Amino acid sequence: MKILPSPYYEEDNITIYHGDCREILPLLAPESIDLVLTDPPYGISYDTSHTKYKHSISRPAVTEDDKPFDPTPLLGFKKLIIWGGNCFSSRLPDSSAWLVWVKIVRQDANIRQSDCELAWTNCVGRARVFTHLWIGAYRDSESGERNFHPTQKPLALMRWCLGLLPKAQTILDPYLGSGTTLVAAKHLGKRGIGIEIEEKYCDISVQRLAQKVMAI
Repeated sequence: MKILPSPYYEEDNITIYHGDCREILPLLAPESIDLVLTDPPYGISYDTSHTKYKHSISRPAVTEDDKPFDPTPLLGFKKLIIWGGNCFSSRLPDSSAWLVWVKIVRQDANIRQSDCELAWTNCVGRARVFTHLWIGAYRDSESGERNFHPTQKPLALMRWCLGLLPKAQTILDPYLGSGTTLVAAKHLGKRGIGIEIEEKYCDISVQRLAQKVMAI
């Protein structure tokens, strides 16, 4: 019999499990999940301290980003949006409908980050583009708010993703991080399930979910 661990947090149609998603995912019934929307470690040993800049910032490394990412445990679910899929595309099925998040304002902008980020998906019929400035302190949303996670995505981006599949009501994020996916799901009146291996990010997610109003 499949027995899920006790939730770390459960309230307002939101559930968070603290643990390794590779151990918890087999305990979930795939048919109970309408959409997996997640931003996993890409396996690229991302430099979270930004030592490429003159004034580096001390931040913890992304857990397990120092080894190749295996998306296999996610592929048992029917509908998925996986950010960073271009970093491990050889381990994903072919897809012609990628999502593109453009983060810059001008093509000639002199920045040291990627102009855009890509998400692999098997449930959006056409390639889609979302343009939303998000480079350091220059942002179209959440201006002045700190990032709780070194690879945190904008709340507006996750809301946009959920808007692509409006009929999806139960959303799963197995790599929850600071909880942006669940915050977006809560704002849209959807059920959200998150799994996070680091307890500090479970706490941060709970704190963010407790906020009544958030800038988007």
